Amino acid sequence: MTMWKQAIEDALRVVRADIARFGDQFPHVSNGDRVYQLNNNTDWTEGFWSGMLWLSYEYSGDEAFREAAAKTVGNFRRRLENRTNLDHHDIGFLYSLSAKAQWIIEKDEAAKKLTLEAADVLLERWREKTQILQAWGRKDDPENGGRIIIDCMMNLPLLHWAYKHTGDEKYRQIAATHSDKSRRFLVRGDDSSYHTFYFDQETGDSLRGGTAQGYRDGSTWTRGQAWGIYGFALAYRYLGQPEYLETAKRLARYFIERFPEDDVVYWDFDAPVTPETKRDSSASAIAAAGMLEILGFLSADDPDRAMLQDAVERSMTSLVKNYSTIGEEDAQGLLKRGSYSVRGGAAPDDYVIWGDYFYLETLLRLEKGLTGYWYERD
Repeated sequence: MTMWKQAIEDALRVVRADIARFGDQFPHVSNGDRVYQLNNNTDWTEGFWSGMLWLSYEYSGDEAFREAAAKTVGNFRRRLENRTNLDHHDIGFLYSLSAKAQWIIEKDEAAKKLTLEAADVLLERWREKTQILQAWGRKDDPENGGRIIIDCMMNLPLLHWAYKHTGDEKYRQIAATHSDKSRRFLVRGDDSSYHTFYFDQETGDSLRGGTAQGYRDGSTWTRGQAWGIYGFALAYRYLGQPEYLETAKRLARYFIERFPEDDVVYWDFDAPVTPETKRDSSASAIAAAGMLEILGFLSADDPDRAMLQDAVERSMTSLVKNYSTIGEEDAQGLLKRGSYSVRGGAAPDDYVIWGDYFYLETLLRLEKGLTGYWYERD
């Protein structure tokens, strides 16, 4: 049995136990006690639990996973009908890994309809004057009205998928415009990235880069860099413009060159490293998934292939051996040492559900070539 397969089998053991533990609720983060805080599908992270259930079902064929996953989609349908906390850009995280996943796996027409409705909700974030999808807050919000964040690159596949299924150019055009703006303003000349960027809400003029999660405005938050690696690789998949693949590779190279000794990154590349400095295992898991996405586009003689393949294997080996909960009987999560918001003091060092999702997705890519639900498979 390969190391990847062993890790998958143990992960499914945890997920199976969590179905009973969580019931109709959704795991979010844990805050030092290794017990997942649960909610009723009211945050930005619930899609990751749904996605883990769909991945577990695809790998195992176990109907218990399918039943639990389908049940979450029903919950997401009610959330959309009630418009419960959807005034943000994370609609892609919520609905790509739940309703769109069900469509990809089962070709369920109701799931397809729900996913298209979710894409329309995301389009409500479009701001004509600034030519952006506003990340947070209501339109004209004085602080966030002209703000984009790098995380949004992972929400855009929802719009590309909607274009594929409707032929309506507005989905593709808005996704493409936002991708270009993100590449121009969030990615710096040294291949690092801003977490967020501000534009004047009336003129659309660029103002400044900033952060909400990183060490400081000009630092490089590692999870943001990871979102960029995967997000720009997905932009290339959908739009086919070589500058997006090149951007993903540049961000990946910057990430790899800053691996610490055990190949799992700290929470910010510019944070002073002391024995107390927090890791972010979720950033390493996301980045590894993104690097595998990049590798799928590279020829055998591409000079970056060996670097990326080695980095994935090193970081995932360390995650499995040093950060996973393999063999821990009562574990609720798959990865330890994830950070939600070190700067904000929220779950700075414990389970985070997106870390668990991307860890499992990457393992399945490595073992079976099974991708997640960001796009439909050929």
